[in-house]
Amino acid sequence: MKIADLIQTARGDHPADLLLTDAKIINVFTGEVQRANIAIKDGCIAGLGDYDSVETLDLNGKFVAPGLIDAHVHIESAMVCASEFARAVIPRGTTAIIADPHEIANVSGIAGIEYMLMASGNLPLNVFFTLPSCVPATLMETSGATLDAEALNPLLNHHRIIALGEMMNFPGVIHADPEVLKKLGLAMAHGKRAEGHCPGLSGRALNAYLAAGISSDHECTDLDEAMEKLRAGMHIMIREGTGAKNLAGLLPVVSAKTAHRIMWCTDDRHPHDICSEGHIDDMIRRAIGYGMDPITAIQIGTINPARYFNLRHIGAIAPGRRADLIVLSDLDRFEVRQVYTAGKLAAQAGRMAYEIKEDPADHMFSTMNVDLSRLDFTIPAKTNPVKVIEVVPGQIVTRRILMNAAIENGFAVSDPSRDVLKLAVVERYKGTGNIGKGFVKGFGLQRGALASSVAHDSHNIIAAGVTDDDMKVAVKALVDSKGGLVVVSDGDIKACLGLPIAGLMSNRPLEAVRRRIDKLTGAAKELGCRLPDPFMTLSFLALPVIPELKLTDKGLFDGGRFEHVPLFSE
Repeated sequence: MKIADLIQTARGDHPADLLLTDAKIINVFTGEVQRANIAIKDGCIAGLGDYDSVETLDLNGKFVAPGLIDAHVHIESAMVCASEFARAVIPRGTTAIIADPHEIANVSGIAGIEYMLMASGNLPLNVFFTLPSCVPATLMETSGATLDAEALNPLLNHHRIIALGEMMNFPGVIHADPEVLKKLGLAMAHGKRAEGHCPGLSGRALNAYLAAGISSDHECTDLDEAMEKLRAGMHIMIREGTGAKNLAGLLPVVSAKTAHRIMWCTDDRHPHDICSEGHIDDMIRRAIGYGMDPITAIQIGTINPARYFNLRHIGAIAPGRRADLIVLSDLDRFEVRQVYTAGKLAAQAGRMAYEIKEDPADHMFSTMNVDLSRLDFTIPAKTNPVKVIEVVPGQIVTRRILMNAAIENGFAVSDPSRDVLKLAVVERYKGTGNIGKGFVKGFGLQRGALASSVAHDSHNIIAAGVTDDDMKVAVKALVDSKGGLVVVSDGDIKACLGLPIAGLMSNRPLEAVRRRIDKLTGAAKELGCRLPDPFMTLSFLALPVIPELKLTDKGLFDGGRFEHVPLFSE
């Protein structure tokens, strides 16, 4: 685009490429609905009003809003590559995302980040990135890579890397860890924000965290926490993912005085939810359904993240902005009829209007260095009780409970009668043979086993099951398929999804991945599982930075004490 051409078109000296007439424009600056025409030149908005144009399209009074922005998302959690993710979310009105490639970085380091930049570089979806700050997430687990400040520094100059990613190592910030502070300092030296991740942090600890220059959080789960962080100067991203659903509980925090500091984000959303419910459009519909003013809900999903991340070319319908637009029949139902990206019709009636170039399939990261002959899931019995991870439905936090273990032949075993399964995390990168072992309550599984190579954030193999034999079969299946998800019963594979890109993603269409996941979920349900999305729940049981109790390849981890603890009660 030549700025001079855009200026000349805005003056009316040259015709626009496209004129959208009779539009009810959502003005996110003033909160008004403005009836006008939209003149587009070289993918940008030249002006609002009457213009000559090469092509004219009458919108017949339909509403037009800026394209939606997801303020924090992990593409990898949709289990598809960037091109398939774009194909899925653009028809739902999302035209820009702020993605954190933290997951693939923990698997493949700088090579993983460079792959994501390459794979997303020529998409109709605006894909911006934050630079992963915690690889590994903690030193309490084995990851596939380690990225220190020196390794990250060259990437901070990339024009699509717009912030330092979520600083999950809040103890490191609070205790002024030199390496953590060096990363934060580099981001600020490059004029880029530092993103937060501090679940439950309060009082002086929160003050210390914010004193380091961190400016946002997407981990709030209740109103008091969100309000304390807002009062302390943070921007709050309200999250509605698959494993963590916080929208309904946090909506009361949005008021006329706070709305400008709120953003929507999905963080981690599985294919089933994207296909059946939507993306940021789903969050806006829900917010409107709960009584929020539609224009406020749109501002939260457009201009707010654009301003926060200093993306001055998107987020609004105004001269000089990229012509990323969504057309709506009405505001209350918020059904996206058409989507324009850079002034070109990209989607209509829920489908892409043209094909997106597929992600090249030659970037596969094989990271399954597991000696299957060394798998041992036995747990010698010690003094009862044992610490058990209890699932909290709809959340990624867990509870720490004490239970007497079921004992057979001197070994602690699963007890499906009490909904207690054996849980294991198998290191998959360095061939250490590390296996963390514990117990989890809340799946409802009566027989068989589940396993996944998606296990936040280091993404070792995680397995839960009734018998050791089925857990071994499940782990072997994942090694053979270079990663994925699997359900096993009586030694047979009941359902499997291969994820050969770093053990995290497929290059198949999102709908196809969704069908496989539906089959996996159905197979788990047949084995007694009660969770609506057992693999999303399973994937977060290895994340030590989320309280209260988790499991890594190095053992049971207490998030409150931020240290490994014995499985059996001390």
